[in-house]
Amino acid sequence: MFEKVRDIIVDTLSCEMEDVTMEADLAEDLGADSLDAVELNIALEEQLGLSIADDDRPNMKTVGDIVRYLEALESKAE
Repeated sequence: MFEKVRDIIVDTLSCEMEDVTMEADLAEDLGADSLDAVELNIALEEQLGLSIADDDRPNMKTVGDIVRYLEALESKAE
């Protein structure tokens, strides 16, 4: 899942692949603003075929937060 999320983040935020680590903070480390965060959520939903709840979005501050959230969603869907 990390590799998929990393590739989507690199494409959406136009950042360097090596900067996208599990610990990377979307705003502080990757330079994402609120509009970037919305665009990233849309890209994740479209490319992974999952739906991210609006209430959960503010809790996803790091790449690791996103990966763990999506893995949990994926396991619920199985």
